[in-house]
Amino acid sequence: MGDIELVGEPARSTGGAMPLVRSRFHPPPERFEGCFTTFYHLDLDTGTGGPVEDYLQPEWSNIRFFAGACPEAEIGTSRVEDTRFTATGPSSRPCHFRLGTSRMWGIGFLPVGWARFIEADAESLANVVCDGAAHPAFARFAPLAGVLCDPEATLEEQYDAILEAMDRLMRPNRDEPKIVRVHQALVSGECATVSQLADAGGMSIRTLERVCARYFGFTPKLLMRRQRFMRSLTAFMLREGSRWTEAMDGEYHDQAQFSREFREFMTMNPSEYAALDHPILSAFMEARAKAWGSAAQTLDKPAR
Repeated sequence: MGDIELVGEPARSTGGAMPLVRSRFHPPPERFEGCFTTFYHLDLDTGTGGPVEDYLQPEWSNIRFFAGACPEAEIGTSRVEDTRFTATGPSSRPCHFRLGTSRMWGIGFLPVGWARFIEADAESLANVVCDGAAHPAFARFAPLAGVLCDPEATLEEQYDAILEAMDRLMRPNRDEPKIVRVHQALVSGECATVSQLADAGGMSIRTLERVCARYFGFTPKLLMRRQRFMRSLTAFMLREGSRWTEAMDGEYHDQAQFSREFREFMTMNPSEYAALDHPILSAFMEARAKAWGSAAQTLDKPAR
C-alpha cells in the first residue's frame, strides 16, 4: 500500500492510564493528486482507562469510520454520538471529542477533493459534525462502513475499498485551476490582504469570494487568518516545552492579538489549552509531521 507506520509513545497525562496511539498514513495514488490530505488509519488503545478526550484543531472536511468505540464529538452546536461513520465540513472551531479503544479510518478532503466529491457548498457545512450516513452531502460514502468498520477486514482490503469507492465517485470540476491557485497562495503565507490573495489566484475579489465559499467554506479573510493561526498552533504542539511567544507567527502584531485569535479559533485561551492533556492529538501530529511533512491538514499543499 506504500503506507508509513509510526507508533506513538504513550501520551503524557496528568493522571490515569496513558493511551497508546498507532498511526498509519497512506499516500493517495497519483490519480487523486490534490484531492485528499491523506488516507490515515489510527489504532487507539486506552488501556484500563475510560474514554480519552481531546480537541481537534480547525481543519478541512473529513469522513471517519470507527471499529470499536464510537466517538462523541461536537463542533459548536452540532453534535454526534453512537455513529460509526462521522463527517465534518471544513472548520474554524475545535472539534471536542471523546473516544475509547477503537480503530479508525480517516479521509481528509482538500478543497479540490471537495469539488470532485461533495455536491454541496462548503460554506453550508462549515463547522458541522454529523452522522455521515444520514446527511445527503456525505451519504454516498456510507457503503464504505461495511468494510472500514469490520474488525475482521485486513488493512489491505480496507484500503482497496477506499480506492474503489473514490474511483467510482470522483467527478472533475471546471473550477479546479482556480481552487488550486487560491489554495497554493493560502499555504504559501505570502498574501496579507484579500486583494493580494485575489491577484495570486488570478481572479477578481468577487470571484475569489465565490470560490472560497463554494469549496473552502469560509471568506478569504478568515481563511488567511486560519492559516496564520494554524502555523502558530502546530509550531507550539511540535516543540515540547516551548512558549507561545516562540511559536507565534510573525504576522501577529503582539501577543494580545494572538490571544484574541486563539480564543476565536479554539474557544479558550492559550494558557487553558496548554494546560490540557492532548492524549491523541500530540502523538498524531508528531507522527503526521514525520510521515507526511506537515503536522496539520490546513498546512498541506494542494499538490505534492
